[in-house]
Amino acid sequence: MLGLNLTLREASAALREGKVSATELCQRCLAFIKETSVVNAYITVREAGALQQAEAADKRHRRGQALGPLDGIPVAVKDNFSTAGIETTCASKMLKGYIPPFNATVVQKLLDQGAVLLGKTNLDEFAMGCGSTDGIFGPVRNPWSYSQQYREKSAQRGHISDEGSDWVITGGSSGGSAAAVSAFTCFAALGSDTGGSTRNPAAHCGIVGFKPTYGLLSRHGLIPLVNSMDVPGILTRCVDDTALILGILAGHDPKDSTTVQEPFQPFTLPSSIDVSKLCVGIPKEYHAPGLSRETVALWTKAADLLENAGAKVMEVSLPHTCHSIVCYHVLCAAEVASNMARFDGLQYGHRCDVDSSTEAMYAATRREGFNDVVRGRILSGTFFLLKENYERYFLKAQKVRRLIAEDFVKVFCSGVDLLLTPTTLSDATQFREFIKEDNRTRSAQEDIFTQSANMAGLPAVTLPAALSARGLPLGLQFIGRAFYEQQLLTVAKWLEKQVNFPVLQWQGVVDKEHLILQHNKLTSLP
Repeated sequence: MLGLNLTLREASAALREGKVSATELCQRCLAFIKETSVVNAYITVREAGALQQAEAADKRHRRGQALGPLDGIPVAVKDNFSTAGIETTCASKMLKGYIPPFNATVVQKLLDQGAVLLGKTNLDEFAMGCGSTDGIFGPVRNPWSYSQQYREKSAQRGHISDEGSDWVITGGSSGGSAAAVSAFTCFAALGSDTGGSTRNPAAHCGIVGFKPTYGLLSRHGLIPLVNSMDVPGILTRCVDDTALILGILAGHDPKDSTTVQEPFQPFTLPSSIDVSKLCVGIPKEYHAPGLSRETVALWTKAADLLENAGAKVMEVSLPHTCHSIVCYHVLCAAEVASNMARFDGLQYGHRCDVDSSTEAMYAATRREGFNDVVRGRILSGTFFLLKENYERYFLKAQKVRRLIAEDFVKVFCSGVDLLLTPTTLSDATQFREFIKEDNRTRSAQEDIFTQSANMAGLPAVTLPAALSARGLPLGLQFIGRAFYEQQLLTVAKWLEKQVNFPVLQWQGVVDKEHLILQHNKLTSLP
């Protein structure tokens, strides 16, 4: 008996040992995508193409010529990465029907290793959001909304009256990728991370979300939001799997001038980890307004665990944190205004029917193609970049960004190895409560702990550390020194072992027996 809730490494071992075939694994994942369709994690599911890839992987395994640990492993990719021959929409009407002629570098690296691409995952339109609620394909629902843990806690509190409206958000903007991994429909997924868009949904969905050092992974083929902060992110169910995928994806790409020149050496995390020689910093400015008591208690507990294991835990200061979120939104809007200029209805994507003039066609196309959130950020960014406003807003924000980056440098130069922080203010919010606030307000709340790592270009990882009183995941974040991914993930793995986070138990949406994959007893998909 083989469960879909395996880690990637466990599934890879099962394939090598012949306990399951890549085709069987792919079939079950495709079937489970259908059975959990209420989650709305996927925009595009490529059933025929995935099965062809799985069959090719089986042939290689039978010949003893597997391409690597990903050969035959089902994965998913956020729908803002270019995929050759597969529609790439960014969850926007503006790109509906757009089929790129090439693969993003990180996607190609997965395919070169034999990974089976199940499909493209849902997101906020053009990755602008923190809930995965603002795309044209509808909001993504957190799989934990249908877990036994959440349902039992809610019933005890008398809070479930209508299952159709009681679901909670995934976070965003990579909510579809996070939900796909959390729901056991794939073993890993790619997201993008501009201000926390991988780590935020990972925390809410109870999985590992990793943002590498800026420049370690290629951005070629990632449809840009904020070029100076965007990085591909990795979502998995355990830290070891994250390290495995990082080793495959990292390294120089001649198609992306911002990638590092030095070759990247893949690493395997040790099974026995000693944290006694580490110095862990606790930023005092991260005790932010709105931080839940549960999150504070969990943060304290993790610090105590490290200290009891011999690590030095000390309070540190990042004094410009209070300006960070405002600075981030100015810079984000400015780069968005620049990047969105390419979507004019001429070469690809949506074009309106207005033909009275080129200018009228531009305006009508962009009005029809973009939602209110995207249009709002374009207008804000254009305002910040006006000649009379450039120094007052954009240039000042760049100077503050430098101060924020220097705060991290000073802390790490003082002997601190990495920082321990919350990932989000609390557990996931119910959708009906989340949409009471506008996108900008929610982003300012949800990105408070995550976006500074993007502005400084530092690696960061979130891992699930406990369930809240509501039966929903709570995550903690480690921020490391630039290019110290191995140290960062090693400590994350140590904490992962200590907390022993529970597995999601499905209830209501699917029968639990569907999680079980029995070798040679699978029925074919219709």
